[in-house]
Amino acid sequence: MRADMLTAVLNDLNSTSADIEASGVISIDGLMIASVLPTTLDKDRIGAMSAAMLALGDRSAKELERGALEQVLIKGDHGYVLMTYAGDEAVLTVMAKPRAKLGLIFLDVKRAAESIASMI
Repeated sequence: MRADMLTAVLNDLNSTSADIEASGVISIDGLMIASVLPTTLDKDRIGAMSAAMLALGDRSAKELERGALEQVLIKGDHGYVLMTYAGDEAVLTVMAKPRAKLGLIFLDVKRAAESIASMI
């Protein structure tokens, strides 16, 4: 049932903006807990990459004296990937279109991450 509740949060997040294309809740060790992804994307690969990128971002923020990591943002030709902690045990990964309004997405992702953290 927890996975259903998490999927409902992801569905709500994805519906807040037409610019959000996919989202997933991933354990900090890289296992997909819940997702709303196109069938063309591999859940296991996204989980592993999200965990690795967040761990590297965490270490970089500490080593470069930037404080505690809040989020990792990747920008590519085809859009954005945003990763943020959802409590101590999970990561929320969101994929957005190239012309996405990031300010609104950051706000929606923060709210979703807080909601997810309260469920985990």
